[in-house]
Amino acid sequence: MKLLLPFILLALGFNFCGPSVNTSPDNTGDKGKSIRTGAEQTEKYLSYLRGKRVAIMANPTSIIGKAHLVDSLKSLGVSLVKVFGPEHGFRGNASAGTHVSDEVDSATGIPVISLYGKKNKPSKEDMADVDLLIYDLQDVGVRFYTNINALVRLMEACQESGKEMLILDRPNPNGYLIDGPVLDMKYKSGIGMFPLPMSHGLTVGEFAQMANGEGWLKDKVKCKIKIIPVANYHHDMSYTLPVKPSPNLNTQQAIMLYPSTCMFEGVYVNHGRGTYFPFTVLGSPELKGKYEFSYTPTGIKGMAETPLFMDQVCYGLDLRNYDIEQLRKSKKINLQWIMELYKAHPYKEKFFDSRLSKEMGTIEKLIGSGLFRQQIIDGKSEKEIRASWEPGLSEYKKMRKKYLLYP
Repeated sequence: MKLLLPFILLALGFNFCGPSVNTSPDNTGDKGKSIRTGAEQTEKYLSYLRGKRVAIMANPTSIIGKAHLVDSLKSLGVSLVKVFGPEHGFRGNASAGTHVSDEVDSATGIPVISLYGKKNKPSKEDMADVDLLIYDLQDVGVRFYTNINALVRLMEACQESGKEMLILDRPNPNGYLIDGPVLDMKYKSGIGMFPLPMSHGLTVGEFAQMANGEGWLKDKVKCKIKIIPVANYHHDMSYTLPVKPSPNLNTQQAIMLYPSTCMFEGVYVNHGRGTYFPFTVLGSPELKGKYEFSYTPTGIKGMAETPLFMDQVCYGLDLRNYDIEQLRKSKKINLQWIMELYKAHPYKEKFFDSRLSKEMGTIEKLIGSGLFRQQIIDGKSEKEIRASWEPGLSEYKKMRKKYLLYP
């Protein structure tokens, strides 16, 4: 059977040199070779799945070439007993923060258990008929992107039930960026559970090793993990995602700006939710006369159904054509935008009022620091703000090196 696998995979459209969807110059790795995600390297793990009852944590980013990993593995005879679905759901149809229900996948007939609804962690009953759990979700490299929270809960469930996890690693599109204050655990929440900086510079495989090594699982247990690393990849590479990682990260520009613009979820400014270009525009009706650029958020099913300032004209910054290379060269998140909009806002007492913003949480939870709000109010310089992130950020960078899979 092993001798026949390459021919079966080729017949199904698999390309051992990398998938056709990922052959753009942006995704060319070391020595001109295409970056190959863990999932694409089926020759390294398919035989390992034989005879095992397999569960998988997956969403629309879980792909091999142009095919979904679940569909591909099922067609190759892997015994997939269930799928666990994260935020936005297995097929990616749910809005951010919307609870997702259990279902049966119409394409495969496989039961889908939601971990973003009544529960956020598999029960022992869920794991009883599972021998191995595969984790394959595209991450974007920031603390407040909740996939890493789900990963740790899955690791705990595996350890509690005596099962192993197979992580199919993927590149971090913001892998070059290690910046922001390390989370002050006083502000631990659903959008920040671990002492990481805002942009952590890890792939999910590296993060899993860190979570094990630093004792971040409940009761400091360790999960047995096997990682299929990305081939021909290092952290400073640019990587264009072939599939949007979530409904509101729908462009490469949004993904690259996300570490800098997601902080606006903690202030009284619309950050593009309610448009088809979220995280790339910033504005408020109260900034009329301050900026020429304007846009109007509306309700968009599956993206933002009741956005801040819905059906109101917002004025502010258009970052859709911002040169991302400026961020890559600086290796820093951009603080100037939030400093500028606070200064321009006529009602400063509203700016940090999370009761008005209706978004993810307070600025403290997003930034991870209790100092940032007052620093902006006091007009502190960027240099002064960054100085307050030390020595935590430098200590994190040193600790991170222990868990790296890539240069």
